[in-house]
Amino acid sequence: MQTRRLGADGPEVSAIALGGMLLSITGRPPEDQSLAVIHAALEAGVTLIDTADAYSVDDRDASHNERLVAKALRGRRERVVVGTKVGCRRPGGAWTVDARPEHLVEAAHRCLDSLAVDTIDLLQLHAPDVRVPFEESVGALARLREQGKVRLVGLCNVTVEQVERARRVTPIACVQNRWNVNDRRPEADGMLDYCASNGLAFLAYSPFGGTLGAPSLGTHGRIIEEARRRRVSVYRLLLAWMIARCPAAIPIAGARRVESIEDSAAAGSLVIPPADVRVIEATLKA
Repeated sequence: MQTRRLGADGPEVSAIALGGMLLSITGRPPEDQSLAVIHAALEAGVTLIDTADAYSVDDRDASHNERLVAKALRGRRERVVVGTKVGCRRPGGAWTVDARPEHLVEAAHRCLDSLAVDTIDLLQLHAPDVRVPFEESVGALARLREQGKVRLVGLCNVTVEQVERARRVTPIACVQNRWNVNDRRPEADGMLDYCASNGLAFLAYSPFGGTLGAPSLGTHGRIIEEARRRRVSVYRLLLAWMIARCPAAIPIAGARRVESIEDSAAAGSLVIPPADVRVIEATLKA
């Protein structure tokens, strides 16, 4: 498994992360199956798990995924870095942003309880809130870090300009934005290059396009041909391409089945030479 560093001074983690959302939202599998998925990820060499207090069916079910991750990691906690997020709510199952400082602090303390830890490895702002000055939201996370409640601070769904503003408030370890073959904004807006040049990890969520986008990968004929030539799945090939495309990239692979996370984790050991990266790039553009 290849590795990446979370920020300039952060720990080394696997180049593939397990995303916990699918294990806790509507349509989630039974708990024993979810635990098996997490354990399979660990056995495959995954050392970074991505979760959030909002990964649940609705607000009545808040922190479901954090509690699930904590249960799965009993006796294995020191082997894994867990990144969680605050700043979103799930009223009635909808997604809403609430990045008021008082809410972020309150939510972070609930995360500590749900994860059963004294310090959160990585706490990320789930999304900027248009109703709240951005620096105030980041400042709340900075104070939690100063108090020893949080080791590393990260940002999600942000622009390069917002990252620069946040770094003037507190050290930032990583950025988590959407990136996949159908949504390549991090390449166009400079975020990939910015993270790689400034020692920030780039966590790519929805690397297959989410539950709606993943099936469309089967329509990319030339990608299928490239995967068959290498005798790997399309999913494994694309994750490996993302890792090779950006030295800061950590794709977050969600899974509801053991077989899915085992295949995704194997991408961390699939090294694609620069010449082949260009071939795949051409395939994606064709």
